[in-house]
Amino acid sequence: MRLIMSTGQPIGIRFPLIVVPPAKLNGTASTITARSVRRQAWRDASGLPSLVLLTSMTGFGALARDSELGLGWAWLATAGIWGLPGQLAMVELYVSGTGLAAIAVAVGLANARFLPMAVSFMPLLATGLRRPLWLWLLVQLMSINSWAGSLRAFPTVPIALRRNYYVAFAGQCLLAGLLGTGLGYMGAAALPDSVTLGLIFLNPVFFAIILAGTPHRPGQVALLAGALIGPPLFWVNPDWGLLLTGVVGGTMAFLLTGSSSAGSRA
Repeated sequence: MRLIMSTGQPIGIRFPLIVVPPAKLNGTASTITARSVRRQAWRDASGLPSLVLLTSMTGFGALARDSELGLGWAWLATAGIWGLPGQLAMVELYVSGTGLAAIAVAVGLANARFLPMAVSFMPLLATGLRRPLWLWLLVQLMSINSWAGSLRAFPTVPIALRRNYYVAFAGQCLLAGLLGTGLGYMGAAALPDSVTLGLIFLNPVFFAIILAGTPHRPGQVALLAGALIGPPLFWVNPDWGLLLTGVVGGTMAFLLTGSSSAGSRA
């Protein structure tokens, strides 16, 4: 677990996370209001984050319809799982007749990447929170879009108003995802399978663009290693190839850059 400095910024995460900066809030920390923070969050989320989620969840909605999953269940999967790999795993296992317990385990493993994200990010939202149980609701709203977007914007947002920014940004992303799910479900008949898969593929492409913009060498090495070893590992073992790619690529990045990163922080 990363340590949290007195400013509320986790050690090991530097700003900005990706290359395109958000619009800065006007005014000083004492004049910026919760309303202006929420308005800025909506503007920041209305661009690529919402567009990518809308299109990729359109693909998921079409896939859910083709798999004879009800629209209500498709919406519940989007809001409850809120991670496309887990949602795809749920649909695939549902079609194959897998039991509920096995589906839950598979969905949890598919979305396991959220664990380190939540551990490092949630303390940034805990300042001044009277009931820590609210963090369980806040973490449910988290996607890589809201995680990256919030980290990018937080240097310009007063600590006491960061929850306002995050909830507005994440809520906008979730609404885009739910809308895309509904549009894809109702328009499934008009979408060829190749288009459906292409829309779903937009999501990991956007993730790769976000990660490629990180200024940190470990992240760059991990991304490059995954791109190189991912295809052959998937060809050797489609069931475990993706997981092995993450483990091997991340381990390579740590071994190749761990000592230099530690030295630069010392």
